[in-house]
Amino acid sequence: MALLNVSFACSPHVSNPHPRYSCSLSLCPTLQKQVPKKPRTAPRNLILLSLGESASKASLLALLSASLFLADPALAFKGGGPYGQEVTRGQDLTGKDFSGKTLISQDFKTSILRQANFKGSKLLGASFFDADLTGADLSDADLRGVDFSLANVTKANLSNANLEGALATGNTSFKGSKITGADFTDVPLREDQREYLCKVADGVNPTTGNATRETLLCN
Repeated sequence: MALLNVSFACSPHVSNPHPRYSCSLSLCPTLQKQVPKKPRTAPRNLILLSLGESASKASLLALLSASLFLADPALAFKGGGPYGQEVTRGQDLTGKDFSGKTLISQDFKTSILRQANFKGSKLLGASFFDADLTGADLSDADLRGVDFSLANVTKANLSNANLEGALATGNTSFKGSKITGADFTDVPLREDQREYLCKVADGVNPTTGNATRETLLCN
C-alpha cells in the first residue's frame, strides 16, 4: 500500500485576531512517479493527412491494375471481363469471330451467338448459359467445363471439340449439330438428347483419343 508523505506548512494569519492555519498536503515522490500519464494522441491534421495518403495510394494501384488489364488482351478474357472494349454477356454477337482466341472463363450468358466462329478457341470454364449458339462453329474448340445449361446449340459444328465435364442441363439442345470426333465424357445429358446424339455419333477425338460413341455411352 502506497504511503502518503504529509507535510503541514502552517502559519498564522496576522490580519485575523484568531489565528488560522493553512495547511498543504503533498504526495511523496515515489507515489508521484506511479501516477500514469495520459497517452499522447496524434493531432487531427496528421491523422487526416495519413488517411489522404492511403487513399491516394489505393487510387494509384487501381489505375495501374486497370491499365495492365486493358494492355494485356489475355487478361481481358478471364473472369467474364470485357472482350476488348465490348461486353460479351447479354449481347448480340451474331457472326462474331472468336476463332483461335483464349477465352478462359469468359461470360457469354444469355448472348446471341448465331453463326459465331469459335473454331480452335480455348473456352475452358466459359459460360454459355441460356445463350443462342445456333449454327455456331465450335469445331476443334477446348470446351472442357463449359456451361451449356439452357443453351440452344442446334445446328452447331462440334467436330473434334473436347467437351469433357461440360454442363448441359435443362433444355439444352444439340439437335442438328455435327459431333464427329467430339468428346462428351462426363457430360450430363438428358436421355432424349443422348439417344439422339448416339444416332449421329462417329469418329474419334484427336486430342483425347476417345471415340465419340463411347463418351456418349451409346449401346
